[in-house]
Amino acid sequence: MSSNDEDSGGQDGGQGQLRGLKVVEFAHVVAGPLAGSMLADQGADVVHVEPPGSGDAARGMGPKKDGHPLWFKVAGRNKRSVTLDLHHEAGRAVAHRLVAWADVVIVTLRNGRLRTWGLDWDSVHRINPTAVLLQISGFGATSSLADAPGFGKVGEARSGVVHLTGFPESPPVHTGFSHGDAVTGLMGAYAVLAALHRRDNNPDFDGEWIDLALFEPLFRLVEWQVIIHDQLGSVPERSGNQLAVAPAAVINTYRSSDGEWITVTSATLRSVRNIVRLLGLDEGLFATAEQQLAGREQLDEGLRTWVAERTAADCLAAFTGAEVVASRVFSAADIADDPVYAEREDIVTVEDADLGPVRMQAALPHFRRHPGRVWRTGPALGQDNHLVYREWLGLDEDELAELEQLDVV
Repeated sequence: MSSNDEDSGGQDGGQGQLRGLKVVEFAHVVAGPLAGSMLADQGADVVHVEPPGSGDAARGMGPKKDGHPLWFKVAGRNKRSVTLDLHHEAGRAVAHRLVAWADVVIVTLRNGRLRTWGLDWDSVHRINPTAVLLQISGFGATSSLADAPGFGKVGEARSGVVHLTGFPESPPVHTGFSHGDAVTGLMGAYAVLAALHRRDNNPDFDGEWIDLALFEPLFRLVEWQVIIHDQLGSVPERSGNQLAVAPAAVINTYRSSDGEWITVTSATLRSVRNIVRLLGLDEGLFATAEQQLAGREQLDEGLRTWVAERTAADCLAAFTGAEVVASRVFSAADIADDPVYAEREDIVTVEDADLGPVRMQAALPHFRRHPGRVWRTGPALGQDNHLVYREWLGLDEDELAELEQLDVV
């Protein structure tokens, strides 16, 4: 499956469920732009506002090829890049015109800066009474830490997730990607769509302010930690690969003789019995859920030895034959070569102006009747200034020339 950027200079880039939705992002790096990316993948027109000269900090993050950063090719995809200096009064005036144009406004600036630049809720609502404002911050707009800086990893730590991640004898650990930011972006996109549903079904809709702190999405996803502490007075602790409050008879990673890691898991009596049978253990000792849990150390050690004596391919073939649920732990290279990813069309090839054809994640999830698509990689800084300012906002040539002369755009 492939796509290209042939229409990146026109107005017809997006397709899918959200075609016609207008979004402007005064957001940078991960959480806010990922929310916008989810909307853009499904056809929304998303304008990503960046400082002239430097652009979004994400443009300089991560590995580069021939001087071109790779991360932003994905993070900025399907969006329109415009430059705008919000420190300048003329720049703020243009920002307010973008707010008036948009259905959705995404911001990740601190409260004080939002108020100064007229991008806080009161200002946005005054400019555009039916706009949906998604405001992402470290600690939320209503907390005593509203003006404190925050990053995704701090959100992860505050959410309780890091306390639960790792092994009991080891320090708490973060995941190796922008976990907190990414989940916040997803919840932000979900929240925007919830607000738009109300707008589309309520003739008296008067806008919506989504106030989302970086720690809240992960906090929400760990469903049991608060009620267990509230009702039992206990604190769930790190438990390695086991679930902290619902341990299974088998769930762990095991290393094969050729150095591959394999995850094996079981959640039912039958699936554990399949493992017992494969290992040649006495099935009578693992007949009930209580017996299986009591014998999990024996099962774990048996699997560790069994896997270590075989190649990953032999292990997986035997697991399949025995109806044991298992998978090799995939790297990026495994994903790129995996037939299931190919069958699902989860990776697409996109033409990039700097690098030629590049591969990246498809627009997910799949809508089989009206799918989104990846129609362009992350654009060059300010690539869409003329399209957005002249054609979408209606600035005339003299206005745009004056902004360019002032270095506002």
